Amino acid sequence: MKYLVVGLGNIGAEYAETRHNIGFKVLDALAEASNVSFMAGRYGATTTVRHKGRQIILLKPSTYMNLSGKAVRYWMEQEKIPLENILIISDDIALPFGQLRMRKKGSAGGHNGLKNISELLGREDYARMRFGVGGDFARGHQVDYVLGEWSDEERKAMPDRLKIFGDAILSFACVGADMTMNTFNKK
Repeated sequence: MKYLVVGLGNIGAEYAETRHNIGFKVLDALAEASNVSFMAGRYGATTTVRHKGRQIILLKPSTYMNLSGKAVRYWMEQEKIPLENILIISDDIALPFGQLRMRKKGSAGGHNGLKNISELLGREDYARMRFGVGGDFARGHQVDYVLGEWSDEERKAMPDRLKIFGDAILSFACVGADMTMNTFNKK
C-alpha cells in the first residue's frame, strides 16, 4: 500500500528554523530516523520510507506554502494514491507548543497551505496532523510569529516531539486515522 505524507513549509534557508516550517522538520526527522534522504523532484523533494509492508512517500513541496495544493495534487496523481492515504502535516497557532492534533477532515482554519490544498483537491476530507506552535504573539503579529524561530526551550523539547510525530505518521500508514487519533491526540 502507498501513502503520501506532505509536510508543509517554505523552501529556503531563511525559513528552515521557523515555526511555519514544522511540516518539513517533522519529515526530515522521520527520514533521518529511517536512513533515507530527500531528492529534489517536480514540485518538491521526496523520499520513501518503507514500514511494515507500506510504502510511505514523504513530500516537502517546493511551491511555497500558499501553493502547496499543486504539489499534493501532482504527487497524488503521479503515484496513484487515493485521498484516504494522504496525510498533511502543518503548524497550528491554536495549539500549545508540541501538541499533536489529527483529524480525518476539516476546515483550513486560516492556514493558507491547507486552504490551497482544499481548493485544488476540491474537498476537505483528507487527513491532517497539526503541530502546535503556540500563539504567544501580539494582535496583528501572527505572520511575524509563525515566520519567527523557535525559542531555546522549544528547541530543547523538539527531538521528543518530532519522534512522537514520526511514530504517528507510521501509525497512520499501519492502522489508519481512527486508531492513530485515539492513540496520539492524547500525547
